[in-house]
Formats: sequence, structure tokens, C-alpha cells
Amino acid sequence: MTSDRPARALIFDMDGTIVDNMRFHEAAWGRLLTEHGLPFDADSFFRKTAGMASSEILSPLFPEADKARIDALGHDKEIYYREAYGPHIAPLAGLLSLMARADAAGVPMALATAAPPGNVDIVLDTLKLRERFVTIVSPSQGFPGKPNPDLFLEAARRMEIAAGDCIVFEDAPNGVEAARRAGMRAAALLTMLDAHAFAGYDNLIASAQDFTTLDGLPALRFA
Repeated sequence: MTSDRPARALIFDMDGTIVDNMRFHEAAWGRLLTEHGLPFDADSFFRKTAGMASSEILSPLFPEADKARIDALGHDKEIYYREAYGPHIAPLAGLLSLMARADAAGVPMALATAAPPGNVDIVLDTLKLRERFVTIVSPSQGFPGKPNPDLFLEAARRMEIAAGDCIVFEDAPNGVEAARRAGMRAAALLTMLDAHAFAGYDNLIASAQDFTTLDGLPALRFA
């Protein structure tokens, strides 16, 4: 992939990418699993599950549970998360500047996230970002979570932009892998993991703590 070719569309993950909230998710998962007598190791759990839908995470952990039970467990986890994170919602540094430049250049943006609708709502509505996105794609619409490429491919389809002309912003290896499978370039936000966690991905064009550095990438000059 040509890393410096200007992007014609941007696709953002949400959790850990446009907001630095994964520690709150981590705490909510730890609380839920501990309440049900299951072990929880935060680091390995994040690396394995980030980008997956809650049902995809919970079903192997509760193999005897039916769909209603899985849904109830997922609901409990999200309640724990929203109660804790609600007062702390803020955009990752540099995000709004990048989005403003994309808007000015007519570069469309999409959100492709495994988050359930309620979690999307509190972030986008608090930050008033909903209208910035051409489309929002999530497993709640019937798509599998990451590392499957479906969320990103559907976002590109809805924006009518070729996959190779999209830049994906992600915070997890599952997300970068999903972008790779979709034929898209990716930039990693190091809100949870360091750069070594993303070694070996040939579609990765950059990694940074926030968008203030990524904003200077040649691919984001929108020439």
C-alpha cells in the first residue's frame, strides 16, 4: 500500500480512538466477570477482545447461556461502564482539528465501532459529533465485529469510496487487522497499547498517542 497517498475518506473506531475511555470499559468488564466468579486479566482481555461485539465476547465465557442471558449480561456491563465514564467524556487531543480539516476539504468520515448504540449515543451526543459522520456502522446492524473487515467495508460502501482510499483510525490490533483484511491503511492510537503491539502490520502507516501527531501525515493532507 502507498502510505502517503492522500486519503479520500476517514473511518474512525470509537472507544480508545476518538475518546480515551478503554480503562472504563476494562473496569466494567472486570466488575462483571468477577461478580460471576470468572478470572479477569485486563491486559490479555483487551488484546483478545477489543473491537469485538459484547455478545462475541460473552458467549464463550458463558457457554450455557441463551441469547436472553447473554444480552442481559451485556446490558449489565454497559450500565457499569456508562455510570463510570459519563462524567469524563472528552475528545482525544487533535481529533476536532483533524475533523475540521476533513470537513473543509470535503473528505467524508464514518464511524465503525463495535460499541452498542447506547454507548455510541453518549459519546457522539455529548461531544456533538453525530452530524460529522456520513454513516455509523456497528454489529447492532447485523455485521460481525473486528477482526472481521465487514464494518470497514460497509462504511466505505456507504461513503462510495474505494477501500484503498480510506484511512482507518484504531486503538487495537483487532481493528488494524480488520483494516488490513479490508485493504485499508490504518493509523494506531496508543491509548492502551504501545507501538510494539502493532508490529508486523503492513497496512499500518503511523502510530501516535493522539491525533496531534497524526494530523501531519502526508496521507492526511487531503491534496
